[in-house]
Amino acid sequence: MLVLVAPGQGAQAPGFLTPWLELPGAADRVAAWSDAIGLDLVHYGTQADADAIRDTAVAQPLLVAAGILSAAALGDINPGAVAGHSVGEITAAAFAGVLSDTAALGLVRKRGLAMADAAAITETGMSALLGGDPETSLAHLEKLGLTPANINGAGQIVAAGTLEQLAALSEDKPEGVRKVVPLKVAGAFHTRHMAPAVETLAKAAAELSPADPKVTYVSNRDGRAVASGAEVLDRLVGQVANPVRWDLCMETFKELGVTALVEVCPGGTLTGLAKRALPGVVTLPLKTPDDLDAARALIAEHAGA
Repeated sequence: MLVLVAPGQGAQAPGFLTPWLELPGAADRVAAWSDAIGLDLVHYGTQADADAIRDTAVAQPLLVAAGILSAAALGDINPGAVAGHSVGEITAAAFAGVLSDTAALGLVRKRGLAMADAAAITETGMSALLGGDPETSLAHLEKLGLTPANINGAGQIVAAGTLEQLAALSEDKPEGVRKVVPLKVAGAFHTRHMAPAVETLAKAAAELSPADPKVTYVSNRDGRAVASGAEVLDRLVGQVANPVRWDLCMETFKELGVTALVEVCPGGTLTGLAKRALPGVVTLPLKTPDDLDAARALIAEHAGA
């Protein structure tokens, strides 16, 4: 059984979209999306520097566009399940047929702008804790006033809060944590700091007509499979101010009997977690179109076309 997954913010890198735009029809497709949402995705995916694509309002649509584009390049595939980390859930909603590609990109454009506005109120950020005991780390974060915004499994928790709180964390790591790594994001996502974005996103979502998922859609709120398109959309709204439980998503993958995991462009983050948390599951990240043949072979073996 195959699960197709989409990464969240921080996975982007300068120029990462360049080789994908060389595929037949890809540049025209992305240009059309750019016109539809009022953002030059081609420029940001090929020429913009790291600071420019770190902007929340840019990074989020760029990641969803890359995920949809790279998944389409695989051809007509039949995954057993789909899931996304943070903004990757919108990409997964497109995979599952809950939202059209254009609707998904329109929603993520509004999400990115709303979260950027919320992030501008207070200087906040996120840092990953590598290693350590989860319970010990969670207690330490609470002491520092930080929120465990992403509980990713495989020994990784992402803390979010003010820059002062994160600086204190770097100076005072929880016992057993090897390293604290600042993430390439511009705010404390999935925390109370994002509450102002929820109302904006709810209004945008109310204008959409979601379909029920065509494949198993695993929500990162609690790892539960969601069968209603309306509930998927409701969860997409609420998750901007609530923690991502990717650890529970991976537990559900185990229960579903997943044997292979393909992570769409820009792949690497979620396959890294899966290698540690899902022993025996074959993983493949789509980084460039050079990875497509291997991915198709893996899909043919584990899902069928």
